[in-house]
Amino acid sequence: MATSVRRELTALRLAAQCIPRSTFERPADVVRHMLAMQAQDFPGAKWSVGLRLAGSTDAAIEAALAAGEIVRSWPMRGTLHFVAPEDLGWMLRVSGPRQGNSAAKRRGDLEITDAQLAMAGDIAVSELAGGRVIRRDRLLEAWEAGGISTAGQRAYHLLWNLGHDGLIVFGPVDGKQPTFTLLEEWVPNPRVLSGDEALAEFATRYFTSHGPATVRDFAWWASITLGDARTGIAAAVGLEERDFGGVTYYLRQGLEPAASGVHALPGFDEYLLGYQDRSPALAAGFSDRIVPGNNGVFLPTIVVDGEVVGTWKRSGTPKTTTVDVIPFTTLTKKAIAAFEREMKRYGAFIGKPVKARLQVTR
Repeated sequence: MATSVRRELTALRLAAQCIPRSTFERPADVVRHMLAMQAQDFPGAKWSVGLRLAGSTDAAIEAALAAGEIVRSWPMRGTLHFVAPEDLGWMLRVSGPRQGNSAAKRRGDLEITDAQLAMAGDIAVSELAGGRVIRRDRLLEAWEAGGISTAGQRAYHLLWNLGHDGLIVFGPVDGKQPTFTLLEEWVPNPRVLSGDEALAEFATRYFTSHGPATVRDFAWWASITLGDARTGIAAAVGLEERDFGGVTYYLRQGLEPAASGVHALPGFDEYLLGYQDRSPALAAGFSDRIVPGNNGVFLPTIVVDGEVVGTWKRSGTPKTTTVDVIPFTTLTKKAIAAFEREMKRYGAFIGKPVKARLQVTR
C-alpha cells in the first residue's frame, strides 16, 4: 500500500478513534463509543480513555469504574477490555463460542475439571451474593478452602472462565488489588441482543469507532467467524465502503480525517491493537520494537501523523515521572516539541509532572 494511501487511512482511523480527544464529557461515553478498549495493562488502559477525553484524570477513570459506569472483563479474544456495562452480556454471547473451544483445551492442560469449575462458581456466588465485592486474593482463599487448587495459572483461568460465562466481573479497585462481584448484580439492566441483531450492533459499533477496517479485522477483533462478520456488516447501519490499495474497507459515513499531529499512546491502545492488520500504522521492520522478543507485551507508542515512529517508557518516583523517548528514526524538532506537550497533558492526567528524555536514535 502506497504511503499516501496509508496516511489517508490512518488519518481517518485517528478521527474515528477520537484521537487526540473527543467532545464526550464522561469516561463512559468514550468507552461506549469505542465499544471495547483493551485493558490488561490497567494504567495504560486508563490513559487510553483519558487521552480521548479533554481534561480527564486517572482518578476520574477509576471513579467511573468504581461507580459501575465502565466495567472490565473478558468480552473477546480472551483478553481484558473496558466496555459499557450494558454491552458486556450480549458481547459475551456473540464471541463466546469460539473462545469457549480454546478455553476447554487450556482447562484440560491445567487439570481443571467441569466439576471443579462448577464448584468454583458456586463458591463465588456464595461469597459475592447480595452485592458484595471482594478482592481477588480473598476469592482465591475461598476456593482453596473449598478444596479447589489455585496454584500456577489455575487461578487466572478459573477467573477467566467464570467471567467468560457471565458469572463474575471486575469490581472497583481496592488499592492496587483487583476485586470481583457478580455480573447480574453489578449490571442489573443489560441490553438483550442475540443472533443477527447482535452481529449488526457489533459491526456498526466496531466500524463506527475503528473504521476504516476490513472484514478480517472485524472478525479477528470480535472473535467471530468471517461468515458472521459478513452477516453483521450486511445488517450494519451508517457505514460506507471505501477502497484502499485494492482492498475494501468499511467506515462510518461522512467521517473526516484527523489533522496531522503527534500522540503519546499507551501500550495495547486500540489504535494499534484494534486491527488484525497493523501495517497501515506500523512499518513491518519496526514490529519487533513494539513487542520486544514477541512476548505479547506491547510498548507505549509515539505516533506522528498516523505512523508509529517510536516508543516511550515511564519511570520515576511517587512525586515525579520521567519518560524515556525511544524513536525509530530521527524526530524533527517540531515533533519533539509536540511530544513534550503531550507529556504535559499526560502529567496533568496522572497528577504528576513529567519530564521527557530523548534517547539516541538506533
